[in-house]
Amino acid sequence: MDNMFLTGCLAPATQECTATDLTVTGTIPDYLDGRYVRNGPNPVGEIDPDTYNWLTGDGMVHGVRIRDGHAQWYRNRWIRTPRVRAALGEQPTRTTRHPAGMQFLGANTSVIEHGGRTLVESGVATIELTDELDTVGPHDFDGTLSGGYTAHPKRDPATGELHAVSYSFSRGNTVQYSVIGTDGRARRTVDIEVDGSPMMHNFSLTENYVVLYDLPVTLAPGLAAEVTVPRPLRLPAKLVLSALIGRVRMPDPMTALLDRRMQPNHRLPYRWNPEHQARVGILPREGTADQVRWFEVEPCYVFHPLNAYEDGDTIVLDLARHSSTFDTNLAGPVAVPTLDRWTVDLTGGKVREERLDDRGQEFPKADDRLLGRRHRYGYTVAGTGAERPFDALIKHDFTGGSAITRDFGSTAYASEFAFVPAHADAAEDEGVLMGFIHDSSIGRSDLLLLDAGTLDTVATIQLPNRVPGGFHGEWLPTHP
Repeated sequence: MDNMFLTGCLAPATQECTATDLTVTGTIPDYLDGRYVRNGPNPVGEIDPDTYNWLTGDGMVHGVRIRDGHAQWYRNRWIRTPRVRAALGEQPTRTTRHPAGMQFLGANTSVIEHGGRTLVESGVATIELTDELDTVGPHDFDGTLSGGYTAHPKRDPATGELHAVSYSFSRGNTVQYSVIGTDGRARRTVDIEVDGSPMMHNFSLTENYVVLYDLPVTLAPGLAAEVTVPRPLRLPAKLVLSALIGRVRMPDPMTALLDRRMQPNHRLPYRWNPEHQARVGILPREGTADQVRWFEVEPCYVFHPLNAYEDGDTIVLDLARHSSTFDTNLAGPVAVPTLDRWTVDLTGGKVREERLDDRGQEFPKADDRLLGRRHRYGYTVAGTGAERPFDALIKHDFTGGSAITRDFGSTAYASEFAFVPAHADAAEDEGVLMGFIHDSSIGRSDLLLLDAGTLDTVATIQLPNRVPGGFHGEWLPTHP
């Protein structure tokens, strides 16, 4: 069968390349000194379209180095997990074994910088890269954090600490909240009990609280058994997994086998579960697991919140809401998400849900300096029609109640944009937005720099090849 996540703008790149002194149209602001990097699934070798899931593909990071008004280089590199090295015919290098054997899942989600290191946080095992995006090897925060690590850690702009909520099917009935200090070491972990082994892809952070999204996508025993054991043993395996899920940690041999068999030719072993109660958990940042308060919400799924902040006795959550996912199509998310706001009433014990914008949009971003604080502006990648999924950028003004849209054209496919302020004290939309745009009419991609106030083009950096549609783009500034 056809798999939309392996064709068109999502088709994998087939080789790595390096280019220097890139062609620039317009003027790159001289305050930009750093790297724009974007990660995404890019499977190596032959892929079975019947079983491939977009979220499990091998990771490939694309990056552009900018300094002194010049685009110095572009590089794209597969992230060298053991499976990728084997597929590329390379010799193994320094590795450490994850406690659950999780070495083969695609490191494809995003790239961050913390403690002077460039890190791929893939949800399973953190991987360190060089400044030039080559793989160094697994990273465990100087031995202070074991197990899987979240796809979306949040850096508190006041303290510089990195907060995360991590899930894994090996954890059984818990997810883990962790805090990594500015020294790159974990100073705090809290195991939080949940039911059904949910796929808790993201979370939100405010000045005083951690917000958990416990939503109805859970580990599916049938899918897990399908990709881990021979056909004659699948029924008993399914019964065993059903008994284990949400009660105890999955045995290490089972998770190791699941990992090896699943990547990249099998479905993700999670699916929509209408029996699982959708809810939001509120944990005080210095609290214990028994202090989590749970608030029910309507069934849905959230991959990416835009931001969160406290407003008196409420917590405001702006997010991209999927009505469902992994229900009718197990190859990847296909529902059209909307921009919604949830207001958690801590006194009344309920959540008020409202629609802010019903146009299809995802990959929401705000000014990172305001993470966990009240924001005025937010940016989302959007589609202007059913056949044009990500061909526009929307700037939302949550104070003025308005929005402006930049349409990139019918042949464009946009990646997530990152906001970079013009200086430390710049206004919330004083700076540039940067993101990759792929033009299918010419089969090539550019890095586009936009004025964050007007969405007008500031500069276009021409890349030597195509950047497939993928996941998350981040600006990693150069530090003295």
